[in-house]
Amino acid sequence: MTVAGIMATLLIASSLGYGLDLQATPAPVPAPGPSYADAADLALAAPVAVHVRVVRAIPVRARGAVGVAPGHRRFYVEGDVVSLIRSAGPLPTRLAWLVDLPDDSRGRAARLPRRTELLLLAAPVPGRPNELRLIASDAQLAYTPATAERLRAILREASAPDAAPRIVAIGRAFHVPGAVAGESETQIFLQTQSGRPVSLSVLRRPGEQPRWAVSLAEIVDENAAAPRPETLLWYRLACGLPRALPAQSLAEATREEAAAIAADYRLVLGSLGPCVRTRGRR
Repeated sequence: MTVAGIMATLLIASSLGYGLDLQATPAPVPAPGPSYADAADLALAAPVAVHVRVVRAIPVRARGAVGVAPGHRRFYVEGDVVSLIRSAGPLPTRLAWLVDLPDDSRGRAARLPRRTELLLLAAPVPGRPNELRLIASDAQLAYTPATAERLRAILREASAPDAAPRIVAIGRAFHVPGAVAGESETQIFLQTQSGRPVSLSVLRRPGEQPRWAVSLAEIVDENAAAPRPETLLWYRLACGLPRALPAQSLAEATREEAAAIAADYRLVLGSLGPCVRTRGRR
């Protein structure tokens, strides 16, 4: 079909009330290289993650592009599937979706050239097997092998039977002094979306660096350790823990114990490092 024919089909479908939803969530093409937290936020929320190669990108006329932000233009895009990263079932080899692209620095319409490779974080459109709807305004990523592998690694970890659960709150916290001066242990219990037990422990001994660990079991594992950066468990903690302990977590502690627990909690946060998110700042 010619470009003119495709556009005519789109306009007719829109006027009849079926076909692609021209008010679907717009999605600008963000800069490549999302942070680990950005990638995890998108990957874990998306029913479909797919690597595609653009076949055509056709501007949608203004009357059919509702809600487009100033300085952006909506495009109907078709692309061929290169590889499927995540999906509950098979996908057609060719997909269609809508995206809003920012104009260039001179105010001219952006271009999405044929054979451009992209990563889509999306959801299927009910009753329309060839169509996807991006889950967020920035859920279309420029393809790079590194970004694709990062998404795959996140989803592999998330699909494992022992995957780290999402942290929803902090439970009780306890501090126990040791038998000698300068020795102590703090335990902080976390509440999770799945109900799976997660706890943090901080051990201090005289003349040694403090050691902390995270355990994913009812009984604290003596072999537990701090999570490696840029893993799902690291993400759950670095991006899920509040910056300070809630008062109710310290309700059973004395003033001295509460101060020690708060110091050990800051140690954990400092060791984890920041949860860097850049979405919305590009």
